[in-house]
Amino acid sequence: MHRTNRRSLAGGVIGTFVEWYDFVIYGLSAPVLAAHFFPKSVPTAALLGTFAIYAISYFARPLGGIVFGVVGDRIGRVNTLSTTVLLMGGATFGTGLLPNYEQVGIAAPVMLLACRVLQGFSAGGETSGGFTYVIECAPKHRRALWVSFGICAAVLPAVLVSLTILLVKAVIGSDDYFEWGWRLPFLCGGLLSLVGLWLRRSLQDSDEFALAAFQRIRGVGPRHRIKASTTLVSTILIAVQAVSGPLLVSYMYSYLTQVSKLSASTAMKTNIAAVLLLVIALPCFGALSDRIGRKPMMLCGGFWLVLTAYPAMSLVSSGTVWSAFAGQALIAIGHAMFGAGGFVAVLELLPTSVRYTGHAISYNMAYAIFGGTAPIVFQTLVTTVGTPTAPSYYVIAIAALALIVIRFTPETQNVHLRDAAEAESQTDNRPGKGPVHVSQ
Repeated sequence: MHRTNRRSLAGGVIGTFVEWYDFVIYGLSAPVLAAHFFPKSVPTAALLGTFAIYAISYFARPLGGIVFGVVGDRIGRVNTLSTTVLLMGGATFGTGLLPNYEQVGIAAPVMLLACRVLQGFSAGGETSGGFTYVIECAPKHRRALWVSFGICAAVLPAVLVSLTILLVKAVIGSDDYFEWGWRLPFLCGGLLSLVGLWLRRSLQDSDEFALAAFQRIRGVGPRHRIKASTTLVSTILIAVQAVSGPLLVSYMYSYLTQVSKLSASTAMKTNIAAVLLLVIALPCFGALSDRIGRKPMMLCGGFWLVLTAYPAMSLVSSGTVWSAFAGQALIAIGHAMFGAGGFVAVLELLPTSVRYTGHAISYNMAYAIFGGTAPIVFQTLVTTVGTPTAPSYYVIAIAALALIVIRFTPETQNVHLRDAAEAESQTDNRPGKGPVHVSQ
């Protein structure tokens, strides 16, 4: 890969890495945060309160997505992304400095919520902007592969955070980690945002965006709008990733320790192994998506999740190390398959002039409605249904809904990015048909 291409790819995905680093560290630190920021008299209520803040922060994402999306479509991707990565880092760093409940009382969870809302607001514009920049810089026949590397940047933090927690505990001990060491990974997350700013300092907006902006200013070419039908389809497609991703990356650690009764270190190690499998699988399925198309990958991933989610949770809940890894591996493979086709397809459905805003609306709606609430839904299902396999019901339901939507979704593998909306309107949805192939 050419050096300029490597820098464009790295600069585009670094913010996604920082964004999900913070969300993962919050998810993995939920039991500790519950103990420090809520009254200790009712541990279950404290944990649910911690997950509630996690969910509320997701509802700040759509607003941030619209604000930064409009700005990014108007003035450019790079300057907007430099702002989002700094705001995210500031919120993460601030979380590591907050006083606890014993020190300031009810103000502690309020300040935690404020940091999470700021992080969610800025993150609302980060992933969509980063992936928009990546796909517009990518070679035409490598778009899914490049986007898959971006998804890797979203899941790799699960490995880095887990390793960081294990290292900190090994150095200072579990007791000190519980008392004050939990703050260190949050402080490191703030410093990572400075790395993101450094990587983006010399980037330029893609030729694809520059030409689209020129056409908009001069009034040349069609005026594109964000279609409600495209937004609905995109939201449902992203919902699959918004549910299966947090199940593996954020919720699974708490599940393994509380339901499967694995030790904290064992649970974390099996989760690290499963996430590494996901990181390996994503580029492989991304390259395959560039060869066979987006819809075949989404169909395979959707059917995989419908068929394997229940046995996967059965394996995870059995309480043995190898079955825990095997169950997580099944989820990882399904998530990788669907993501390698679905994520790039959503970007390709939108024309360049409104891609940032359109993707931000769908992406953040999906994560606010489905992703942010996923840990609470999983925990509630386990508690109310009374069976450890209950989280699989949610995954199966969302994947089944997506399979219906995919039937009416155009194949976007060869669409012209700048005029994706026009290519969509020319699509024949009959079996075996696809879009009109327009050279980019």
